[in-house]
Amino acid sequence: MKIATASYPPDFLADFDAYADKITRWVAEAAGQGAELLVFPEYGAMELATIEGRATALDLEASIHAVSDRIPQADALHSDLASRFRVHILAASAPVLDPAIALRPVNRARLFTPTGAMGVQDKQIMTRFERETWDIVPGGPLRLFDTSLGRIGVLICYDSEFPLLGRALKEADLILVPSVTEALAGHSRVRIGAQARALENQCVTVMASVVGQADWSEAIDVSTGRGAVFGPPDTGFPPTGVLAEGALNDPGWVYAEVDLEAIAHVRRDGVVLNRTHWDDQSGRDVAPPLVPLR
Repeated sequence: MKIATASYPPDFLADFDAYADKITRWVAEAAGQGAELLVFPEYGAMELATIEGRATALDLEASIHAVSDRIPQADALHSDLASRFRVHILAASAPVLDPAIALRPVNRARLFTPTGAMGVQDKQIMTRFERETWDIVPGGPLRLFDTSLGRIGVLICYDSEFPLLGRALKEADLILVPSVTEALAGHSRVRIGAQARALENQCVTVMASVVGQADWSEAIDVSTGRGAVFGPPDTGFPPTGVLAEGALNDPGWVYAEVDLEAIAHVRRDGVVLNRTHWDDQSGRDVAPPLVPLR
């Protein structure tokens, strides 16, 4: 299959039609290149807050409500585009108020299929900004989506840096990593996390990023990143493990060809078998005795 992952620049929007036009252009471009799976980044949906004006977009609490209120419209749009262009779309994640899950907003990504099906994945572990400043909270549990493109999991940004979350998705063929990071250091942490998850699970990970400046937002005011696709550096994959990556902060789609049989083969008969040998670590998370060598 062909995957398109976004280096996505947020815009100040006049109205919802402007948002719909933008997302439609992006989807049409990727579908026109033959992509079957399109991945948008974490908090890319914050641009929806600008529809209510600059003051609302700049206010951290007001922006949550402005975006959350627009998600049903955004979901209808993405569902229509997935069906019309016959693609799977991971929509940009958003702060969503879901009283059935939590009293505060969760960070939610939504996966749309060409058949009209939709699955949601909430972020599991909050960054310091989310928990200390913005009061975004963990949402529903990790899910594994069984799709016509294979089994797909989602680890939103910081979640990709935790190996046990990745291990919980050990049956995934693809792990999608929508992200937004202010500094190169943050981008590097998520990038390394995505590569590590591809290594240990012998799967493909797909990283999408917000890029550029948004002086109308306290949440995504400056973003550094790029789209990238990683696999295990082993049989059937590039020796670096990098299937594709864009130039840093260069807006647009990044494309990669992914073969599910290559994933199955490396898991079955790779030079190393990280996924199979994971359980060899059993009991080794206990702190070892301190051995004096002074």
